[in-house]
Parts: sequence; structure tokens; C-alpha cells
Amino acid sequence: MSPHLEVKNLSFAYDSKPILKDISLSVEKGDFIGLIGPNGSGKSTLLKLMGGVLNLPDDAVWINEHPINAIKKKELARAMTWIPQEHPMVFPFTIQEIVLMGRHPYLPPLSFEGEEDYRIARHAMETTQTLQFSDRYFNEISGGEKQRVMLASAIAQDPEIMLLDEPTSALDLKYQVQILSILKRLNEEKDITLILAMHDLNLASRYCRRLILLNDGAIVRDGTPEEVFQKEVIENVYGVNVNLHTLDGEILVHPITSGS
Repeated sequence: MSPHLEVKNLSFAYDSKPILKDISLSVEKGDFIGLIGPNGSGKSTLLKLMGGVLNLPDDAVWINEHPINAIKKKELARAMTWIPQEHPMVFPFTIQEIVLMGRHPYLPPLSFEGEEDYRIARHAMETTQTLQFSDRYFNEISGGEKQRVMLASAIAQDPEIMLLDEPTSALDLKYQVQILSILKRLNEEKDITLILAMHDLNLASRYCRRLILLNDGAIVRDGTPEEVFQKEVIENVYGVNVNLHTLDGEILVHPITSGS
């Protein structure tokens, strides 16, 4: 079986400063991958390059055996969606309007959404528990609600692959678990391939079946949480002493501080 998404010998720099160094990886359909690593390790940049958000070298990223540089933007949007950390909205859109934006890749030029688009958008809002405030304006809702709305828009887009940059950042524990539980259900029930940049190692261990550990723009480890969460590896990459515990089959990382 050919890879669903593939990165081939990808290097990238901002203003001559190297960010990613010769990254190669293969993603299979239905993978649930967490990109982890310290700040500045290249997680967000790698996600943007995989999603075609940043200009990248020809033939460096492939989806379904086609280089994404050769895929028309509308076709790429049907296959893949990218959800950033922050969602600044200048214009006053309602939640329903934002979710319907996910249907734009399927609309002919200068046309409006039809009954099927509204049905799909409604189902996406039901899935993310955002239907109850669909008439409210985006800028009036909380951070956790905004993240669920953007996820609803991505679901309405009906992609094969979702790329999410820190989907739980700045959210309290309730919303973190809520977002990741929705993603897990989409992965299990619709076989959507998920690639998330994550800071929280314990949430990554709990929800992601595969982890890719980055440091200084290079892949350090790629495997299951059990394979990646090795005491010496984590301590070397993060520069802190840790204890590793197993609870209900999940590996937990506990930093050791003075007095611990």
C-alpha cells in the first residue's frame, strides 16, 4: 500500500536560518500522529509545509502519490485541511457562516451553498456541539468554543487528512479532552488521518497512536508512545529530568523538580 502522505528529504529555512533538516516520513491512511518536541523544534513549520501553507521545494511533500505543488488548490482543499493555533476574524461572521466556509472547495464559481451543504454543516456542528450557538458571532464566543467551530468547519470540508497546530493550546482541561475526544472519534469512525502538533506529552500519549519527536529541526524518534517515550531520549531533548509512569496502559511523563 502506498503512503497516504509522504515527506521526502525536506529541508526548510527562514531568512537563511535552518528550521527543518532533511525530514522524511510516511503517513498511512487512518494514522493518528502527534508531532512533539520543544519550542522551536519545527513542529508548526512542518505542519504548514505538509499542508501547502508555506511554499516548499518541488516534490518534497506528496499526497496519494502526487506532489502537492502539482495539485490545484481547490482539489488540495478537498483532500486536506489545516487548522492553525489562532483564529483572528476581522469581519463579523456567525458560527454557521464559518462552518459553511468549509464547503467552498465543492462550490462552482460564483455559486451559493445548497441544501446538501447546509445538511453537512449542520451535522458538523452537531458533531462538535456548536449547533446550539450557530447564530452567534464568532468573536463573541470563548476560546474553547472557537476551536470547536473551526473543527466543525474542517469536518464540513470532508477532508481525508486533518493537520492541526496545537489544537488544545490555551484551553482548560475540559476543552482539551473535548477537542481530542472529537478528533479520536473522527479518526475511528471516518478513518480521517490526523496529524497534530502538541506540547502536552501526556495528552499526546493518551490520544495519539504514533508520535514523531522533533528537536532542532530533525526527527529524533518516530513510533508508538512506548517506543518514543524513553527516559534518556526525553531528558536529552527537553533538557529536564523526568520520571515515566504507566497508568491504564498509557505512559505518563512527570518532570522531576527539586523536592519531587
